Amino acid sequence: MYSQSAELGRLKKELKEAKSLNRELDAIIENSYDVIYITDKNGVTLKTNSAIERITGIPKEYYIGKSVDALIKRGILKSSVTHKVIQQRRPVSTIQYNYAGQETLITGNPVLNDEGEVEKVVTNIRDLSELNDLQAALKKANELNDSYKKEIERLKGNRKEKGGFVVKSPQMKLIYDMAERIADVDATVLILGETGVGKDVLARFIYNKSAKAKQGNFIKLNCGAIPPDLLESELFGYESGAFTGANAKGKPGMFELADKGILFLDEIGELSLGLQVKLLRALQEQEIRRVGGTKTKKVNVRIVAATNRNLKKMVDSGDFREDLYYRLNVVPIMVPSLKERRDDILPLVQLFLRQANQKHAKQKEIDVKLHDFFYRYNWPGNVRELSNLIERMVLTTQSELLKIEDLPVEYTESTNSDLIFTQLLTLKEAVELAEKKVLSLAVEKYKTTYEIAEALETSQPTIVRKLKKYQLKHTE
Repeated sequence: MYSQSAELGRLKKELKEAKSLNRELDAIIENSYDVIYITDKNGVTLKTNSAIERITGIPKEYYIGKSVDALIKRGILKSSVTHKVIQQRRPVSTIQYNYAGQETLITGNPVLNDEGEVEKVVTNIRDLSELNDLQAALKKANELNDSYKKEIERLKGNRKEKGGFVVKSPQMKLIYDMAERIADVDATVLILGETGVGKDVLARFIYNKSAKAKQGNFIKLNCGAIPPDLLESELFGYESGAFTGANAKGKPGMFELADKGILFLDEIGELSLGLQVKLLRALQEQEIRRVGGTKTKKVNVRIVAATNRNLKKMVDSGDFREDLYYRLNVVPIMVPSLKERRDDILPLVQLFLRQANQKHAKQKEIDVKLHDFFYRYNWPGNVRELSNLIERMVLTTQSELLKIEDLPVEYTESTNSDLIFTQLLTLKEAVELAEKKVLSLAVEKYKTTYEIAEALETSQPTIVRKLKKYQLKHTE
């Protein structure tokens, strides 16, 4: 009697738990935003939720007990994944349009019994129209955001690109706008310009803006920095035992490393005529052969070349192949020297000063008159010279304020030093600059302060005092 009572209590408890679980499942199904549609193995509807009314416009109670075949005959459903799930015994997805012409994603999943047979089919129906609308709105918002960014950049008249390059002058804006437009065009680019103008920065900008940045690497090779007899193996790689000292396993060349990316050939004008032939063949056939190898390998590489030489004159003189020149000169870009785009100088000064301060934990600032010198100087070494000079002054000057007096001697002695005197300086400052220049020359020419005094027609104590004033060292 006790055991029957205990068993009855256990059954009542399990029944209560089952009812509670069913209520939770019903609540979950009913509150799902997507349609949940459950049928038996014959396709007869067992349960669905109110979301089906939003998708089909028909109350959910109508579906209970009806087979999907009957619903298809009445035109309520165009087709059903239920039969496909039963036949294939795996999840099946399809896209259909509902009665209102809205796109829906229908996914059916089988529920298998212990024997592995399909017992039920649970179908999820998702309205894609709202998702598509949201995606379209997001795309439109992103496009609008991009246009706002470009307009802000245009109005600011100043754009800083990755790699520490500032674009402010009209010439550079046109160049970088064009570079961005041709970034995804699979054509060879030839960047021309003096040493130090930023040809390598422009090449990397093209890479960063192209789809190849996600597919392959940016590989740089300076054709003038490697001996001609080693340059071929650097470009095309070599097989095991190709030459004495070669890696026993062979080595891939720059073309292989840049596969699906960009190979930047700096100083392309330094290539020998023999290598020019092999480079032309690699560009035309998009395949390379390693040094010492017998097989060719296909490569998908975009070439960006650069030089500070006049390749057209080299073609006329026979030092550069005409066919290779025209193969490289598909999209030529001439980067002007720094003196031709002075609007970029002061923004670059601020950029390089900030970088040098951060790199060396300094807090240097630049005097107005030194700014003026930077702006007026002709910069034969272009951007590279400007960057190196600022870092040098940050490291060697004790004062927190960099002044024109802190310039290295060679800048006051250069052929462009007359530019210093075109500034609006006081007479005292102009005299001091002239004195420092003359004394610097004298220190190099004469062995003693007495000889300097005699040459400059002044007293020896005056020379000693002036040398101390301008921090010029002289060994007797």
